[in-house]
Amino acid sequence: MTTFLYSFRSEWLKRKRTAASWLVVLGGFFIPTILFFARFNDIKAIGPLNASDHLWTTLFGRAWQFMALFLLPMGVILATSLITQLEFRNNSWKQLHTSPQKFSTIFSAKLSVVLVMLLQFFVLFNIGIYLAGVLPALFVSSASYPKQPFTLDLLWSVNSNYLLYCLPIVAFQFLISLQFRNFLIPIGIGVGLLVASLIALNWKYGYIVPYTYCGYGFLSSNGLKPTVTIGYWAAGYTVGFLLLAYVLYLVKKEK
Repeated sequence: MTTFLYSFRSEWLKRKRTAASWLVVLGGFFIPTILFFARFNDIKAIGPLNASDHLWTTLFGRAWQFMALFLLPMGVILATSLITQLEFRNNSWKQLHTSPQKFSTIFSAKLSVVLVMLLQFFVLFNIGIYLAGVLPALFVSSASYPKQPFTLDLLWSVNSNYLLYCLPIVAFQFLISLQFRNFLIPIGIGVGLLVASLIALNWKYGYIVPYTYCGYGFLSSNGLKPTVTIGYWAAGYTVGFLLLAYVLYLVKKEK
């Protein structure tokens, strides 16, 4: 356990030399910032919406409309590839493998950094939504503090599915980023699958493309539901991709 913590700390420090950290911060606050300024387009509506029982439901719905279909999967593709490809770009795989660490420790530490960054994004995104709901009341005298409670139950119900639906993308991008030295290859594959997923959303078998799940998560509220339970497929793809990634990592000749 101690070895893993040291390895995780080392991988965590490496991320500071990439754009991945900025992707998390900017991605987390991008849509909430737009929503904050958009609320002032109709100042008279700020007060009634804050006094209603559906402020947070409305803001989260608007935010995920833009985030789920493209921005979140795209951010996951870029951040995962950036973090995983660090050793290739620095030509430091051999140096890393000569350190007193097991391959399983290195693999799990790198993956954990990506997952923690994903959690960071969700935390920042929810903080941004909260500020977009609360701050307008400071500038509009007729608006009160939001009536609808901003609770953990609300956050869990809104975010848990999207978090699960992201995991297959993380796992697959992690898999292919460990296999290719060229940074553009995993990015290109990920973007290609994301574009294909937008087309596959209207296909009855679109659920076989794991990059569709975030889109399904949002569109299911509008009646576009797949014929299977997406959560099970997301979990299955995640486990399968990670097992394959680990096996290929172990047997790869050039590490």
